[in-house]
Amino acid sequence: MSSAPTPQLQAIRHVDASAEAVYDLVADITRTGEWSPENQGGEWLDGATGPQVGARFRGRGAAFGFAVGKAAPEHPETTWRYTFTPSGSGCDVTEQCEIVQEPGPVGRFLTKVATGVSWADRPRDLVQGMEVTLRRLAAAAEQQTTPARDAHA
Repeated sequence: MSSAPTPQLQAIRHVDASAEAVYDLVADITRTGEWSPENQGGEWLDGATGPQVGARFRGRGAAFGFAVGKAAPEHPETTWRYTFTPSGSGCDVTEQCEIVQEPGPVGRFLTKVATGVSWADRPRDLVQGMEVTLRRLAAAAEQQTTPARDAHA
């Protein structure tokens, strides 16, 4: 395992929708498969029906989550973060990923099996995936807000 810290990876995209509307899409883990190239959605656990502090969910796909790992959230292997900054007629959405603990040889092999890319190429692959996610997320958010704009034109 490498002891060198992995840089924080990120992608940014402007979305012509309010920060609140985009946040609602990101927070609905049942829909993440619509925009993520790696995740196929998820389900809320323990009776949770939406995002709230302490809510748990199970994601489906090669990789997903906000704090991922056997001991998450206390000791995650990977963390994900979205920020929403109002900008012009919409907002700038930043998706960030930090690999907190790099996997050992078995984990690297399983990553290659699950994703099709080597561990050395994984950071670039993650950024490309974030760019796809944000493009799809923007399309969904902008499609939701288009009728409201047209109705007030």
